[in-house]
Amino acid sequence: MKSKHIPRATIQRLAVYLQVLEALHGEGVEVISSEALARACEVNPSQIRKDLAYFGEFGVRGVGYYVPNLIDSIKVSLGTDRIWRVALIGVGNLGRSLLRYQGFPKRGFKVVAAFDCDPFKIGEEIAGLEVMCPRRMKENVKDLSIEIGIITTPTDRAQRAANYLVESNIPSILNFSAARIHVPNHVHVEYVDFFHHLYALTFKLNAGEFQGHDSSPN
Repeated sequence: MKSKHIPRATIQRLAVYLQVLEALHGEGVEVISSEALARACEVNPSQIRKDLAYFGEFGVRGVGYYVPNLIDSIKVSLGTDRIWRVALIGVGNLGRSLLRYQGFPKRGFKVVAAFDCDPFKIGEEIAGLEVMCPRRMKENVKDLSIEIGIITTPTDRAQRAANYLVESNIPSILNFSAARIHVPNHVHVEYVDFFHHLYALTFKLNAGEFQGHDSSPN
């Protein structure tokens, strides 16, 4: 890595590049130009070259990128060239769906523990995992070497879930609830809220409606 100061947008685009490259590799594509990759990722070629330049030199002039090599390099850059062990807290409809999702291992993640405060859910087995009480989280986190926690609780229980994760020394949290959680500075938090994307869509739709109106005076 050439720089320690990588823009957040670059990291997000790297994830897109990886997804597109893996799909291309699955179709048998072994070499791709920056122009073709840019079209597939819906960015411009200079943006791809700039993003990759943060992490090293890639591609061969006049040839392009060797797809398998670029996939491996991006995985190393994102840290997904290994398996990250994950705990999920909140076994409602969303939590159950994530526990059953088969795509985690392919992306470098493995959910190894599930927790819920509901006594009727504790002891239930979902996708091969026994739902445990969060009070047992600290001992299980250490035994299972868990590094990432996923919160899928209702909004009013998200902070309590975050507290359990922090007390269990889990350094990274992905929060699917609508609540903003408070954690120490050393704990990294990412939020997933599909309403942000819906708002972006409605903004564009609304802007399109206004552009379609004739605002000239009579």
